[in-house]
Amino acid sequence: METRNAEKGAAVEHYAPASAEQGSLSVEEVTAAHGFPQITGTEGNGSGEPIVTTADELEASQKGRFAYFKTKDFYIVLVLGQVLALCITSTNTFSSLLVAQGTSIPAFQTFFNYVLLNIVYTGFTLYRYGFRRWCRLILKDGWKYIILSFLDVQGNYFTVLAYRYTTILSAQLINFFAIVMVVIISFLFLHVRYHITQIVGILICIGGVGILIASDHITGASNPMNPISKGDQVKGDLFALLGAACYGISNVTEEFLVSKRPLYEVVGQLGFWGMIWNGAQAGIFDKKSFQTATWNGKVGGYLTGYTLILALFYSLAPLMFRLASAAFFNISLLTGNFWGVCIGVKVFHLHIHWMYPIAFVCIVGGLLVYFVGRKILGEARKPWLGKNQEGGVAGVGTARRKVVRSDVVV
Repeated sequence: METRNAEKGAAVEHYAPASAEQGSLSVEEVTAAHGFPQITGTEGNGSGEPIVTTADELEASQKGRFAYFKTKDFYIVLVLGQVLALCITSTNTFSSLLVAQGTSIPAFQTFFNYVLLNIVYTGFTLYRYGFRRWCRLILKDGWKYIILSFLDVQGNYFTVLAYRYTTILSAQLINFFAIVMVVIISFLFLHVRYHITQIVGILICIGGVGILIASDHITGASNPMNPISKGDQVKGDLFALLGAACYGISNVTEEFLVSKRPLYEVVGQLGFWGMIWNGAQAGIFDKKSFQTATWNGKVGGYLTGYTLILALFYSLAPLMFRLASAAFFNISLLTGNFWGVCIGVKVFHLHIHWMYPIAFVCIVGGLLVYFVGRKILGEARKPWLGKNQEGGVAGVGTARRKVVRSDVVV
């Protein structure tokens, strides 16, 4: 884990004023009353619109344990999750193909992704804000994005590095530890309280991954193009776990930021600072690997494919964070193990064990259970934004957008 231009014009993101029931309190005062952190530099996000209905009234319009299943958001989130899973599986495949060609450049490999994100989204941010306001953004909120980009760069670095020592199937299991990190951090710092069905759904998804692990153990599945020793595989798995920890923290941080700021700003800043972090890291750690790497047409093609698909992933993931959560984002990626084997059948000549379809059904079943009992706003209603989401931005995919515009689809 979306078209940013959709946020231009009628869909321009903005802050809406506090609801009438909160009197003359400002957005900052209302948010502070809830005890949640407030991001600075919010000026210029739009003139604001009065709410047309409260969040409680909106959720009371449809009742029942399966209310969320009757919304378009549910199907959008479900499909979006699988698109993101396919994206991450595709980038994993390209990483394995590069290693098979003798090219393992963990930091440099993702550099072009940040460059592309910076060109597209920072360029659009400059168009929307102007140079002076963009500079004020850097001065006031830059430190938040520096931290976000550092975590993201390290997540990418250690994940790609893991492919030097472990198999594609093992490396994809990093999503499990990322889920643990996301749930703990969201609970402690964002005041997210998980319903029993959400916990059960997560456990069912993890059970599905357990079936995949059992299948791999039975078949001894590995990448035949890159044989791995047991010692190296342990090292690779540790790198994958470290990458997962960084991903988990960065996912929660990004969910918090995109709930309060325009998507193009967040992704643009991620690309801008990520490009700097990644470039410096590549120069330090990948210098020797860069010199000994294989460079040919295939490698160029793999790098291009990796960059384009990863950029698409970065463009769609923030929408998932708004419509659902970092937790659902990560459990959706667990199906990537199944898609990875489907791709591996053609690319790496792997075989689909009979347990894989069972695992896939189990994971998808867990995704469905996760939303049982959720109201029509689902996880789009963030607990840190206030009762009517007055602390957030009314952008595409947010609950605040539906509070101020009851007729919108997403």
